[in-house]
Amino acid sequence: MLAICCFSLFIVGLDNTVVNIALPSIQHDLGSAASGLQWIIDAYTLVLAALLILSGSVADRFGRRRVFLTGLVVFVLGSLLCSLAPGLGWLVAFRALQAVGGSMLNPVAMSIITNTFTDRRERAQAIGVWGGVVGVSMALGPLIGGTLVKAAGWPSIFLINVPVGLFAWALTFRYVPESKAPRPRKLDPVGQVLMVVLLGSGTAAIIEGPGHGWASPLILTLATVAFTALLVLPWWELRTPEPLIDLRFFRSVPFTGATVTAVCAFAALGGFLFLNTLYLQNVRHYDPFEAGLRTLPMAGMMGVFAPLSGRIVGRHGPRVPLLAAGATLAASGVLLTRTADDSPAGLLLVAYALFGIGFGFVNAPITNAAVSGMPVSQAGVAAAIASTSRQIGQSLGVAVIGTVVAATASLGPRAGSGFTEASHTGWWIVVGLGAAILLLGALTTTAWAARTAAGVAVRLTPEQERQPVAH
Repeated sequence: MLAICCFSLFIVGLDNTVVNIALPSIQHDLGSAASGLQWIIDAYTLVLAALLILSGSVADRFGRRRVFLTGLVVFVLGSLLCSLAPGLGWLVAFRALQAVGGSMLNPVAMSIITNTFTDRRERAQAIGVWGGVVGVSMALGPLIGGTLVKAAGWPSIFLINVPVGLFAWALTFRYVPESKAPRPRKLDPVGQVLMVVLLGSGTAAIIEGPGHGWASPLILTLATVAFTALLVLPWWELRTPEPLIDLRFFRSVPFTGATVTAVCAFAALGGFLFLNTLYLQNVRHYDPFEAGLRTLPMAGMMGVFAPLSGRIVGRHGPRVPLLAAGATLAASGVLLTRTADDSPAGLLLVAYALFGIGFGFVNAPITNAAVSGMPVSQAGVAAAIASTSRQIGQSLGVAVIGTVVAATASLGPRAGSGFTEASHTGWWIVVGLGAAILLLGALTTTAWAARTAAGVAVRLTPEQERQPVAH
């Protein structure tokens, strides 16, 4: 069951990043502006972020296997339609449909894993494997995407999901038993709507701001709507009996740290992939396969350090992986601030390898800290919030870093030294995100932080569940 869950999550994580390498080809064929490229990525990550928690609650109520199978079907259908998209608007819409299916996979898989592995050490190691698979799939995206785009064009990156997704469906149908939560959480439609409004309007304001003008009525309206939703959401969640996001979780310092770390790490990843793809193809003029091949050091290091991080977390806790992740991500960003149109291959190789090491280290401790100390009945929700934070981070990384760079340089095929110079600001943002992860790793792994997690666990654990869980 662990292999099936990881296999399904692999294609979702892969789709998170495989599209980046195809952006220049899509831009050429569909005539997309810079904001259109950002929406191709963010339509997927935003819908994932908005629906992950809801999908976890629906699975607990109606059956995890049933929702998992439905998610695979919707994901496959969305992928097929993406490959047939006749224009940018259609592609963005079909990417959103893909994400609806993907949202039914991540939290449901974590619930299946949590309820399958009841031993504390085994659960920690299973979560480590899960986090490693997600990280490796996202790292391999550019390499696999480059191969497919060069061989068969950008529609092939979506078509490949069809047979793979159907195979995963067959395995799930055959081997994964049905399960439900003993007392499923009630749905929170008001909270869900507020979440969608907050993420959608906030990201739209960031992406569309440069094109429409930051003081234009549209952007001011979007910003006002987002800010209002940001204020109303916690107010509502504190007053509803079973909220979409249980704010009591955030009294746990490790949980809060995991949430913020996920946002920082995936914002760095989103910005890294977005800028790097445009740099390699539009500035260095590599074809998609060559561009994907250049990212192999990142994928290779992530493939090595993601499972290693899971083992370290299972045996010694999250402190060392978090500190290593923050330091290496920041170091990678510093190196990339020195890029020029003709930077030597060695500089890029070292920078990409450092980024792969850092991102490989960070995934397992995020997931482990999110569910550490949580009762079994709450572990799926806690993991869903962590997964939501990942998607929010990636959306913000693409939106903010892409917008900052686009404000002073072209993101099109004629990009040159202007883009490279402007990208340095984006890389300094990555440095800041790495430094934030380093600081969070130091603060959230102290004895004081552990006491706050223990206190939250006591308040959340029903009497019948009073037993040790994942640490």
